[in-house]
Amino acid sequence: MNLKELHYSLADTGCRLPYSYDPSQPFEPQRARAEKKFLELLGMPEKKGEVSVKVEFVNDSDPRFTETRFAFESEPGFFVPCHMLMPKAASAKSRGGLLPVMICIQGHSTGMHISIGRPKFPGDEEDIAGGRDFAIQAVERGYLAIAMEQRGLGELRHGSCLLPASQALLIGRTLLGERIFDVSRLIDALSLPLEGDFASADTSRIYVMGNSGGGTTSWHAAAVEHRLAGAMPSCAFNTYRKSIFAMDHCFCNHIPRIMEFMEMPDLAMLSAPTPVVIVAGKKDSIFPIDGVLEGFDTVKQIYKAAGVPDACALVAGEEGHQFYPDIAWPVFDEMTGK
Repeated sequence: MNLKELHYSLADTGCRLPYSYDPSQPFEPQRARAEKKFLELLGMPEKKGEVSVKVEFVNDSDPRFTETRFAFESEPGFFVPCHMLMPKAASAKSRGGLLPVMICIQGHSTGMHISIGRPKFPGDEEDIAGGRDFAIQAVERGYLAIAMEQRGLGELRHGSCLLPASQALLIGRTLLGERIFDVSRLIDALSLPLEGDFASADTSRIYVMGNSGGGTTSWHAAAVEHRLAGAMPSCAFNTYRKSIFAMDHCFCNHIPRIMEFMEMPDLAMLSAPTPVVIVAGKKDSIFPIDGVLEGFDTVKQIYKAAGVPDACALVAGEEGHQFYPDIAWPVFDEMTGK
């Protein structure tokens, strides 16, 4: 038996998943148990003090939108940079002058500038062409779009993800938990009485989307942050066993001991009734489609048990590890009532 075989054997015999969804049991008690355990494993920071916002510049030169570059203080002394795009054209999504917000998160690209379709480094054009200009897509659909930088990536990168992910573990956190925390603090910031285009944010309609590592944050954030009105994770949903456990993945995806207690699809107990559109690629080699389909069967069962069978959907593109805007957005807009 080699080491890989040993670990699979241990997963088979030792991972009883006591917090997984059980259709024979009442829904709410097991949801509450799973939520408590997941938050314990996730290792998110504690909120300390009010979030503050610094506006760095406002750019009105693009005919499609006004761009506001800002940073919010997620933890004392630690600021997360963002770009906010406000559509100039009248939006059918406006309600009383307020616009829905789409938080756009990149994965292992060169940074959030991919979301605003602005190449900076070699290879960026290819990433943008893979449907990853999320903020541009969102603002063109009438959203107030916010491209948020992820810890360990882009402007918040200091080497690879390995060091910050390892450091987080050693102090009782996870890098994924910190990234989800930043989503939550951004929502806190949007809830402040701010001026400028911030005042156009409809805080009852805040959504999150991302591909790969951005999709991972989006999926797990929907399980934790109940102020989110919907999520569209792309090329990130699967079972842990058939993706994160089965092959090389960045350490920033890992939650220690998670497979002792639950599987990725079980987190739908925490996200329901929040609308979720899962996007996948049929040829995605690191989030294989068979794991997506297996996991989504569980998600459907959970959302049905939660009384919202129509609040989850799966769309699968014909290619690999990328976003599929042409098939994803129509489903998301219909599901969220846009």
